Amino acid sequence: MLLLLLLAPLFLRPPGAGGAQTPNATSEGCQIIHPPWEGGIRYRGLTRDQVKAINFLPVDYEIEYVCRGEREVVGPKVRKCLANGSWTDMDTPSRCVRICSKSYLTLENGKVFLTGGDLPALDGARVDFRCDPDFHLVGSSRSICSQGQWSTPKPHCQVNRTPHSERRAVYIGALFPMSGGWPGGQACQPAVEMALEDVNSRRDILPDYELKLIHHDSKCDPGQATKYLYELLYNDPIKIILMPGCSSVSTLVAEAARMWNLIVLSYGSSSPALSNRQRFPTFFRTHPSATLHNPTRVKLFEKWGWKKIATIQQTTEVFTSTLDDLEERVKEAGIEITFRQSFFSDPAVPVKNLKRQDARIIVGLFYETEARKVFCEVYKERLFGKKYVWFLIGWYADNWFKIYDPSINCTVDEMTEAVEGHITTEIVMLNPANTRSISNMTSQEFVEKLTKRLKRHPEETGGFQEAPLAYDAIWALALALNKTSGGGGRSGVRLEDFNYNNQTITDQIYRAMNSSSFEGVSGHVVFDASGSRMAWTLIEQLQGGSYKKIGYYDSTKDDLSWSKTDKWIGGSPPADQTLVIKTFRFLSQKLFISVSVLSSLGIVLAVVCLSFNIYNSHVRYIQNSQPNLNNLTAVGCSLALAAVFPLGLDGYHIGRSQFPFVCQARLWLLGLGFSLGYGSMFTKIWWVHTVFTKKEEKKEWRKTLEPWKLYATVGLLVGMDVLTLAIWQIVDPLHRTIETFAKEEPKEDIDVSILPQLEHCSSKKMNTWLGIFYGYKGLLLLLGIFLAYETKSVSTEKINDHRAVGMAIYNVAVLCLITAPVTMILSSQQDAAFAFASLAIVFSSYITLVVLFVPKMRRLITRGEWQSEAQDTMKTGSSTNNNEEEKSRLLEKENRELEKIIAEKEERVSELRHQLQSRQQLRSRRHPPTPPDPSGGLPRGPPEPPDRLSCDGSRVHLLYK
Repeated sequence: MLLLLLLAPLFLRPPGAGGAQTPNATSEGCQIIHPPWEGGIRYRGLTRDQVKAINFLPVDYEIEYVCRGEREVVGPKVRKCLANGSWTDMDTPSRCVRICSKSYLTLENGKVFLTGGDLPALDGARVDFRCDPDFHLVGSSRSICSQGQWSTPKPHCQVNRTPHSERRAVYIGALFPMSGGWPGGQACQPAVEMALEDVNSRRDILPDYELKLIHHDSKCDPGQATKYLYELLYNDPIKIILMPGCSSVSTLVAEAARMWNLIVLSYGSSSPALSNRQRFPTFFRTHPSATLHNPTRVKLFEKWGWKKIATIQQTTEVFTSTLDDLEERVKEAGIEITFRQSFFSDPAVPVKNLKRQDARIIVGLFYETEARKVFCEVYKERLFGKKYVWFLIGWYADNWFKIYDPSINCTVDEMTEAVEGHITTEIVMLNPANTRSISNMTSQEFVEKLTKRLKRHPEETGGFQEAPLAYDAIWALALALNKTSGGGGRSGVRLEDFNYNNQTITDQIYRAMNSSSFEGVSGHVVFDASGSRMAWTLIEQLQGGSYKKIGYYDSTKDDLSWSKTDKWIGGSPPADQTLVIKTFRFLSQKLFISVSVLSSLGIVLAVVCLSFNIYNSHVRYIQNSQPNLNNLTAVGCSLALAAVFPLGLDGYHIGRSQFPFVCQARLWLLGLGFSLGYGSMFTKIWWVHTVFTKKEEKKEWRKTLEPWKLYATVGLLVGMDVLTLAIWQIVDPLHRTIETFAKEEPKEDIDVSILPQLEHCSSKKMNTWLGIFYGYKGLLLLLGIFLAYETKSVSTEKINDHRAVGMAIYNVAVLCLITAPVTMILSSQQDAAFAFASLAIVFSSYITLVVLFVPKMRRLITRGEWQSEAQDTMKTGSSTNNNEEEKSRLLEKENRELEKIIAEKEERVSELRHQLQSRQQLRSRRHPPTPPDPSGGLPRGPPEPPDRLSCDGSRVHLLYK
C-alpha cells in the first residue's frame, strides 16, 4: 500500500501525457507488458486490482515471470525497468514451455546421456540409458521428450543374479492380525507375499539371497502374540527381522526384540508410544505415528473456526498417547478440549455424557469393532446430523459400518445414517501421483494386482488401505539388507552369519534402514529419527455412504491442499457449540403506549382538579375541605402518574448509560407522589379521628383546627421519604442489572439458542431497602384503613370531605397492598409486572381525583356556590338566608352556650339551698319553740329581716331565665 501511494502520481497519469512518447516507453517509467502464454507476471507489492488500475511502472521496478502447471520459464525470468523507459533483455523473449519429468535424468546403477536439449528437459530432448558393469538394462534404452511426456517408461538397471538353487534363504518372522480389533492381516499378508515375489525376482537386490516368510495370526491380541513370538524366537530357522502389526502387539514385540538384537519393522502400528527410541531402540515402521493425524486435525479445526472440541477414546495406550499429544497441540493453537471421555468396552455412558455436555465437534479414537458400538449408541442418542461433526481414524474398512456385528442392536440403515458426514484423517498410504515406484509398478497397478490376490472384495477386507505400507515395508527391508550385504559383488557382511548375539550385523542393518529413501507404491518412504514414517495426510468425508477425498495436508510444510468437495448436511460446517444469541425482553410497546395515554389523561385531570381547587379557594364549601391539602393530593397524583413513563422505559428506548437516571426517576417520582398524595389524605383522616373519637373531657382544646399542624404532618411524611431515598441513593445507588433466563430453542431448526435477558433497576442490597420502604408504607396504609373505618360516621364542617378521603384511602391502600407483592412475584415478566404496577398507579390516582374533586365540582356547578359571598348578597339580600348549614351551625353553637349557662345556674341553686338549710338548723338550736298563739295560729317567732325572705317561685324562675 505504501508503494502504491508513492507511485500514485505515475499510475494515475494517462498514457501520452506530458509530450510525445514511444509506444512502450515514457520518461517516467515502463509500460506494462503482457505475460507469456500459460504463464503470468508477479508484480511485487501490488494486488491484482491495483495492477489493473495502472498503465506504467516506475524506474527500477522488477517483474517476475511465473508459469502454470508442469512448465518452466525459458528466457529471462526477471526484468527490470530502465531509466530510458524500456525493460531489460527485451531482445530475448520469455516463454513458458512444458518440461518432461526430471526423474529420467538419473539412473540408479547406471548413467543417462541427454542430447538435443538442456536442463530441464524440453520438447525434443533425448535421453540414452547405460548400466554399470554387473548390471543389465531392463526397459528401453532411449526416450524422447514430447509435450511434457517421455516416449517410453523409465528403465532400470538390474544386477545379474545368482540362480535360485544357489541363493541362501533369509527368514522374516511376521505376525498378521487376521481378526480382532484391527484385522489388517487380511490384506497386508497378501501384499507382503507379493512384495517378496517382486524382490526375489529382481537381480539387482539381494542377488545371492532369497527372502522367505514365516508368519502367524496374532489376532491383534498381545497374549496371543506372546505365544507366537516365543515360537519365532526359539524355533529354527533364525529370523533376521520381525514384522508385527497392531500397536499393542508391536509394543510387546519391539520391547522384547532388543534382547535378541533384532530389528522390528511394523507395517500397521500407529501408537505414538512406539516413537520412544530409549524404550524401542530397534523399531521402525512404514505406518506413520498416530500423532501425524493431530496436526491435520488442528489445521481443520482452525480452517472451520472451531475453538471447542470433545473427545472419546478407547482405553488403550495408542489412543491415550495420541489424545495426550492432541491436547498439547490444540492448546498451542488456542483450542480447548471441553470434554474428554473414555471407555473400555461399553461406550453407552460416555456417549450419553457427550450428548449431555452439548458436544458438537467430537474426535473419536477407537478400533473398528468398538467404532460400531460407539455409533450404535450415537444413533440412539441422536448425536449426529447437521449439528455434529465426528473425526475418526481413516484406517477402517470402507464399509466398516455395514459389517454385521452381533454385539450391537442397530440396523445397517441406522448405522449408515449415524456415520453420514464424518471426517477421517489417514496417512496417505497410496501414492496419489500414480508414478512408478522402485518396483516399477504404479500405485494403481499395485491395487489391481493385489485385488486379484484377495479372496474377498477390498471393502470387506481388513487392512486393504494399509496394504501398500506392508508392501513397501518388504522393499525397505530388502534395500537395507542389500546395502548391508554389499549389493552383490561389493564389500559387505554375510547375512547368513547373523544370529541373536551378533550386534554388528544388527547395527549395520539399523543404519541402512535408518537411511532408507525410495519411491514406493505408498509414496516416498523415509524414516525420521524415531523410526516413524514421514508422510502426507489424506482427509476424507463420508458422503452418501462412501468416502470422498476432500484434501491433503503436508505437516512438514504446513501445506493444506483443499479440493473444495466437502459437503455438509446443513449446507455449511456447524458451530463448535450452540450459538447463543442474547436477546433482551422489551416491554410491549402497545401496552406502554396505552398506559402512557391513560397516565397523560390522568395528569390532565389532576391539573384540571388543581386549577379548579385554586380558582374556587374563596368559596366557603371549598375552604371547609382544606383546599391546600387537596392541592397536595392533586400534585402527588400527578407525580405518581408521571412515574409511569420512566417505569416503561427500557433498552428499547434508552442506552446503558442512561439507565441509572431512569431508575432514579422511577423511584423519586413514585416515592414523592405517594407521600404527597396519600400523605395529605392520611393527615385529614388522622385529624378527624383525633378530634371526634376522644373522651368528652379532652375535646375542647382540639376543637380549634390549626392548618399549620396539618401541613407539618404532611411535611414530616414527605421529609421521611426524602431522607430515606437520599440515603438509599447515596449508600447503595440503583443501577442496571441483567436477569438471564433459561435458553430457548427457536421454532426454526437452526443450531442456535436464544438467551433471553431482562433489564432491571437494582442495587446491592435491594431487598433490604425494599423491606424498609414497603414495611413503612404498608403500616401507613393499614393505619389509614383503620382511621377511615373509625371515622366513617363522624360529621364535621371543619373537613367536610373526610368521608370521600376515607373512600379514596380504602381504594389506594387495597390497590397498593395487592400490587406490591404481585409485581415482585411477576418481576421476571416485564409486561405483566408493568401492567400491574402502572394500572394500579393510574386507577388509584383516577379514583382519588374523582372521589375528592368531582363531588365538589358537581355541587358548585349545580348549586351555583362557586360565586363569592358579596355577589350572593346582591342577588338574595342576605348571605345566610339560603345557607341551611350556616343556620344549623349557629343554632348548635347557641344551644351549647345555653347548656353551659343552665349548668352554672343549677350549680348556684344547689349551693343556695344548702346554705339555707344550714342556717335554719342553726337558728332552731339557738331559739326554743314559742307557745302557740292564743288565737289558734302557729307560734310566732322573731320577725325575719328583710334580706332573709324565703325564696318564692318567682325567684327560682328568674334563676333559670
